[in-house]
Parts: sequence; C-alpha cells; structure tokens
Amino acid sequence: MTLATEIAAFTTALDEQTIPPEVQEKARTCLLNAYGIALDGHATPYAPVVRRAALAMEGEVAGGATLLGDGRTTTIGGACLGNAALFHGRAQEDTCGAAHFGTILIPLLTAMLEARRYPVARLLPALVAGYEAGGLLERAYAGRTTPLGFRSSAIYGTIAAAAAAARMMDMPLAATAAALANAVSLTGGVLQSFADGTDEWRYQVGHVGRTGLVAAELARAGSVSAPLAFEGRSGFVRAFAGVDCDVGELSARLGNEWALLRVAFKPYPVCAFNQTPVTAALALREQLVGAGLQAVRVRMNPYETGYAGMDATGPFSTISGTLMSIPFCIATTLLHGVPDMRRMTTYDDPDVAALIERIRLVPDPDVPTLSAVIEADTGDGRRVVREQRMTPADYSYDRATVSAMVRRIGREESVPDSAFDRIEAFVARLPDASVQEVVGAFALLQHAGAAA
Repeated sequence: MTLATEIAAFTTALDEQTIPPEVQEKARTCLLNAYGIALDGHATPYAPVVRRAALAMEGEVAGGATLLGDGRTTTIGGACLGNAALFHGRAQEDTCGAAHFGTILIPLLTAMLEARRYPVARLLPALVAGYEAGGLLERAYAGRTTPLGFRSSAIYGTIAAAAAAARMMDMPLAATAAALANAVSLTGGVLQSFADGTDEWRYQVGHVGRTGLVAAELARAGSVSAPLAFEGRSGFVRAFAGVDCDVGELSARLGNEWALLRVAFKPYPVCAFNQTPVTAALALREQLVGAGLQAVRVRMNPYETGYAGMDATGPFSTISGTLMSIPFCIATTLLHGVPDMRRMTTYDDPDVAALIERIRLVPDPDVPTLSAVIEADTGDGRRVVREQRMTPADYSYDRATVSAMVRRIGREESVPDSAFDRIEAFVARLPDASVQEVVGAFALLQHAGAAA
C-alpha cells in the first residue's frame, strides 16, 4: 500500500478501543493545555488582527463557529484563523518535536464540533489522528527539513489537520487517503519570520488548519488525488526532505511509536528550544548571587542554535524576536529570574543588552537536543558551569501539572478561575460533554472585560 493509504487505514480505525488509555489521557492533557494557554493569551495582540481579517473574508455567520474571546460567529475556516492565533499568542503551546500541532488541530476540531454539531465522541479520535499523522512525518524528516528553512508546524501540520478533519467527518479509508494527498499538494511554510522577529508564524497555524480542512473537503467531494503523494519522485518526502521515502519503515511505526506520548509542554513563554536554557540559567543564577559576569558561553545542539532567530542579539522590538533569541532569554533570566511576559516585552533594558554582548553561542553536536551547557566566568575569577540535560519526557506534564500551570498564568493575566473550571470539566467528562462548555469558558473573558 502507499503511505497515504497506510496512514488512512490507521487513522480511520482510531476509536476508544484502539487508542491506548495513556494516549487518550495525553490527548486530554493536550486539550487542557491548549484551551488553558488560549485563555491565558487573551491579552496578546495577534487574535484581534486575525479576527479582522477573517471577518473581512468570511463575514459573520449565524450558527457558525465562535471566535473565542470575541463572541462573534463565522465559518469554520474563519474560526481556525482567528482562534489559532489566540492559542499561539503566548508561544506557550505544546510541541511535538519542532511542530505545534495543538495550535492547529484543537481550534479546527472545536470549530467543526460547534458549527456542524458532530458527536463529541469523535473529538479524541480525531485529535489523536492528527497528532499521529503529523508526528510520524515530523519525527522522520524534521532534522532535514528544518535546516532548509521549512517550518515543521506548517508542512507537517497541514497533513495532521487533514487527517484530523477526515476523522472528525468519519470519512472512509479511500477518501481519507485522498485528503492526505491533497494536503501534500497544499502544504508549505518557511521560518524567515522568526529570523526577522515578525508575526507571520502566529498566523501560519490558523491557515494550516483551514488548509487541512480544505484538503479533506475536496476529498469528500470526490477529488482525484495522487496515490504516491508522499513517496513519489516528486512527492512530499523527496521535495521537502530530499531523500527516498521508506513506506514500510514509516508504516511500522504507526501504533507502535505514539507521537502523542512525546508531546511536551512549555513552562515559560519562550521558544521550545529555549525552555532548557532558561531552566539552566535559573539554576545558575542561584550560584551567581553577587558575582559579576564577565563572559557566558552556551553550548547547545547545532539543530537548535541553527534554527531561525535563535542566535539573534538585537536590538529587539518584538516578542517574536526575544522569545526566539537564546542570548536574550539567558540574559534576561540571569539578571531578573523567570522570563514572564513583562520581561520578554522589555526591549530597552540596558543591563540585558550589555550582558547579551558577553554571551557566545557554541554549536556542539555532543550536546543532545533539548539540553544546554552554560559556562559563566565571574568577576572574581571563578568559572561556574551548569549542565542541563533534558528530554521531552521532562516536559511531558500530567493533567494536574498542566492545570496548575495554566491557572498560575491565569492569575497573572486576570482570567476568572471559573473559566478554567469549565474547560477542566469539559476535558474530564469527554465524551459526555458539550463544546458549549468551551465556548462558555471563553465568553467569561468577555464578561470580565466588560466588568473591568
């Protein structure tokens, strides 16, 4: 069989019986994290931009999907655009390798549930389908595609979204395979906005979700789609990764290596690759109390130091620039502690700028990904070293930990506790829940804003 058919056979069979309990629980945790971080990101400026664009293109639609935190309803595609920017606003979403599938899949599936009134029982299987289809390819090829400038959330996310939408619509195997093939032809997205410190990456994920829906709808309508979309001479793998596609090897991973189980969460509002450097800098800071810093060297894997925007030294004018910059994140953390949104948006701190000039990145292939070694030379002649070796398992929080995290951030961002109560109840009661519980949680943001 072709890879599209193999993936489709796997995703169409996903249900409560075929998904292991630990994978179902991780999917619930991803839902809670995504909704919680979206609530916490209500004050970020990106969703209002996309709402204006979405409504200009799609208009308001009675009985459609809600623009969360806004209250107006529009098409499913318009809601994908508007809501994904809200889920991505703090840059504190989940990450599967280098891809942020939660920001794509959860706004898409929430909008589909609300506008089309699909059974809520389809939510978890559709969500798992998306993570597994996209995660299979991200794990196999991101090491090749990222250095070329392709963004994993975009090129693997379109395929993930098509798989999720097809499963939500309960499409048969052949149509699901066609949806995946369509997604291949519609996919794309580059990393330059990270290097330039601009905002396009905030908006990519909503477009990706909507494009995945288009791919599925075309298949449902009867599109004739390339059977060799992935492994063909001009197919996805050759075009993006530049290697041959081993269909048998990839197919064997489905259901044996669950992508959802390697999904990680972010304790800080910085790039996924900066979570460990910040963790190391916080620990190092405790050892440097009262010591002046003469020089700092940061050793990280070349895959991470070479990612767009990671080596930026400023001057900075946007959080899109600061959250990517290893030097900025480390300088801010060493000087001020936990890098919250206020610190990440302080662009004119002279002490931070001065320390950045004394920070040097050292690409080191002996340092694993998601790890960092920080060496600090102090004014009194000491060299203090912090080696922080971490894996996705260190950031694979359980549901209780995610709950505590999103509620802690919510207190900083004036989110009503009752909003978190509602999303937690929704997640806990699945499949015996209503998507209106989610919509109602975000409506509390409007009420809180009006009261203020």
